[in-house]
Amino acid sequence: MKTTALIVRLLLVIFWIGVPATGADASPARIKDLVEVDGVRGNDLLGYGLVVGLNNTGDSLRNSPFTEDAIVNLLERLGVNVTGEQIRAQNVAAVLVTGTLPPFSRAGSQIDVTVSAIGDAESLLGGTLVMTPMNAADGQIYAVAQGSIIAGGVSVSGEASSVTQGVPTSGLIPSGARVEREIAFDFTQMRDIRLALRNPDFTTAARIEAAINQDVGARIARMLDSGTVRLDLNSVGVDTPALLMAQIENIEVVTSTKARVVVDQRSGTIILGSDVRISRVAVTQGSLTLSVEEVPLVSQPNPFSDGETVVVPRTNAQIDEDPGNGLAIVDNSVSLPEVVAGLNALGVSARDMIDILKSIKAAGALHAEFIVQ
Repeated sequence: MKTTALIVRLLLVIFWIGVPATGADASPARIKDLVEVDGVRGNDLLGYGLVVGLNNTGDSLRNSPFTEDAIVNLLERLGVNVTGEQIRAQNVAAVLVTGTLPPFSRAGSQIDVTVSAIGDAESLLGGTLVMTPMNAADGQIYAVAQGSIIAGGVSVSGEASSVTQGVPTSGLIPSGARVEREIAFDFTQMRDIRLALRNPDFTTAARIEAAINQDVGARIARMLDSGTVRLDLNSVGVDTPALLMAQIENIEVVTSTKARVVVDQRSGTIILGSDVRISRVAVTQGSLTLSVEEVPLVSQPNPFSDGETVVVPRTNAQIDEDPGNGLAIVDNSVSLPEVVAGLNALGVSARDMIDILKSIKAAGALHAEFIVQ
């Protein structure tokens, strides 16, 4: 049986009248949630180690020779001579350990690390990471990881089938690495601080500048561009930059962002920002479905007679046309709730809404940035 379906979605009579869109009021957000301090950043760490204690779910040493080399090196460092011996361990897995060293981390503090198998291990469930040095991009060791792994999945297998849920070959060790080396960074010596906006916007940057100057009572903040606000500490009497940051980071600012419509075609997800506006437009949506079904008929000769089996083709074809939901009119410069209500009034699915929004954008009636993922 072969079935072919063709869905034709049609938007008829698209009118639009240019009406200036007015942004909706947004909720205020703290400055600490809107910006990053230039120079204050984390550093990525990476290490190679071994996970032991697995229940026969580790690497097969024939397919993962690097695991056997790591076992030999580990045992020799511990004073165990295994030169020339053939190792057949099945409860050991080679892993990569990753983590991020937060800014201002001090020696002795602990960070979370992620452990991921790089061989053919089936699961890291129940395993323990052996002491693993973690290096930064400069090749120096900044932390040492060790501890029991919390795996994020489970795998069960038998002779004829297997079931896997989640990702059992990757796991997390909360507070699994201890910082051994600090990164040299003296924040107290900074007299010129730049705040980098996570979402650059001229209006938001100007509001941050005004809010900081008003709260401090001096003109210490200056907007350089849409993504940067500069703080001049020489114009205000503060003991340390940290005290100034503690004073201004909780100031609330009303943000302003571009109107956006984000759609994910794979899952049918649609996200519309609160500032999305649509000019006057008329929309109709219908569908045409063509079905072709092959049901072959087999003709066989009588028993013990001369003849051969013949397959006779038989096809059933049908066309179904949906009359649609009529013509719906979306009024001038409607808001987000009205857009959603208007589309729902057509009775269309999420994927149909994506096609409708694309066509409205192509007609110039959708006043927003349209992002397709």
